Amino acid sequence: MHAHDDPGLSLTRRRFFARSAGGLSAALAATACTAVQQQSSADAGALAAAATGPHFQPRAKRVIYLHMEGGPSHLDLFDHKPRLHEQYDKDLPESVRNGQRLTGMTSGQTRFPVAPSAFHFTRHDNGGDGAWISDALPHLGAVADELCIVRSMHTEAINHEPAITFVQTGNQQPGRPSIGAWASYGLGSSNRDLPTFVVLITQGFGNMQALAARFWGNGFLPSEHQGCKLRSSGDPVLFLKDPPGVTRADRRQMLDLVTQLSRREHAATLDPEIEARIAQQEMAFRMQTSVPELVDLSSEPDSTWALYGDEAKNPQTFASSCLLARRLVERGVRFVQLYMRGWDQHGNLPNELRAQCKAVDRPMAALVADLRRRGLLDDTLVVWGGEFGRTVYSQGGISRDSYGRDHHPRCFSMWMAGGGVRRGHVHGETCDFGYNIVRDPVSVHDLHATMLHLLGFDHERLTFKHQGRDFRLTDVYGRVVPQLLA
Repeated sequence: MHAHDDPGLSLTRRRFFARSAGGLSAALAATACTAVQQQSSADAGALAAAATGPHFQPRAKRVIYLHMEGGPSHLDLFDHKPRLHEQYDKDLPESVRNGQRLTGMTSGQTRFPVAPSAFHFTRHDNGGDGAWISDALPHLGAVADELCIVRSMHTEAINHEPAITFVQTGNQQPGRPSIGAWASYGLGSSNRDLPTFVVLITQGFGNMQALAARFWGNGFLPSEHQGCKLRSSGDPVLFLKDPPGVTRADRRQMLDLVTQLSRREHAATLDPEIEARIAQQEMAFRMQTSVPELVDLSSEPDSTWALYGDEAKNPQTFASSCLLARRLVERGVRFVQLYMRGWDQHGNLPNELRAQCKAVDRPMAALVADLRRRGLLDDTLVVWGGEFGRTVYSQGGISRDSYGRDHHPRCFSMWMAGGGVRRGHVHGETCDFGYNIVRDPVSVHDLHATMLHLLGFDHERLTFKHQGRDFRLTDVYGRVVPQLLA
């Protein structure tokens, strides 16, 4: 047994005896202590295994995950279905829907009229068979040769809250660690002055769902692995500045005193959360210097603004978040999550989607190009997508240039770039109505397993013992998709 485990086991025995009734026999006590020792040893073993880092040579050292909250329409962005124009305003055949469940927003409709996309598509050179991308995303089309587009994603959830929870944590029920927290837990930090997992949020247009902090939470993992949200207005982090009359020396002295008191408590209880709080206090102190430097863009050359556009100078824009994401990974942050709200177009889809795409198109294409020119793309995995897709039939009224689409979990599109994924590749295929997958399905669990594989982890071995069970991001599912790998 490792010497580091001895105090914890001794404490466990002390607690047991202190709380045991006086009439318990020595034999029962010995049996219980043995069981506790075995459990504590198993917990320590799981932690030690995770602390060793990747299981094999990683292709990616870090991740930038662009989550489009609300469910972008695959039919209007990446899944080109020109023959749908022949089906305009005709009822979706029952043989296509085949009794699949609908949301309460459209289940009462008397008919389900097919709505072809109002957007034109262009076939971009990707070094392969070409990638059809909507003209709403012209800048992204310019970097199509870097993209691995997956048109055959599917999920289990049909409403936003469980669907976002599922795509971020691998389970529809709240309480599990997010994928960013798992990456932090497995990879550890490579910059002592910034958090391992950082979250940036941009407001979108139209219908915006609530974003709960549990989407980037640590769940049952140690609390230092939760995402740290940087604010887009005011100080990037609350209480970043010391109050008037408090100097850095004063702050340092106060933290030292709090740490001394915390270590006394830890010596008595060995509560691991105390160590986590000490580490977070020290991180917060260092962030008072590192974060202002991070968000100070005055050192960026003119070529940066030519790439991202002047919008990136406004901290409330998605362009600014993309530029900050590049600066964060440059500084060793392992997982950066960008949320763009407002992709929930139940009505007036063409106009609202154009506004959403205008806000993200140039910045995300610039991010890919910027990472490439700085030599960072090969070991940075960029992921883009939402929690589900949209229906081929219109919600409510329909015209050629105005329609809405309901939630659709049966198929949707995502793309990845860099970090060991296959460049210029389009994976999977949906039916002629973009309603069902007909080739190479990829589940959310498969996506997670593949992302972890690129980071050097066997998704079945990256586990954490909680309530007597080894938990993992992919639960008991998931497979690595080899066709997505370079």
